[in-house]
Amino acid sequence: MSVYNVIELIGTSDESWERATQNAIAEASKTLRDLRVAEVIEQDVVIEGGVISAYRTKVRLSFKHESG
Repeated sequence: MSVYNVIELIGTSDESWERATQNAIAEASKTLRDLRVAEVIEQDVVIEGGVISAYRTKVRLSFKHESG
């Protein structure tokens, strides 16, 4: 039997939504172990002066719960 924690993160990139997702997962992997599934739940862009300045991806990320 396994138990998993679930968190939401927002990754950003000036290149693409894919890169924003990669950035969120890369940052999470620095402090969380045993990452399991990342689900993209929302995407948006920041617009400045009529031009996209940043891509943002909200990711729901699960990782195995460690007890004790």
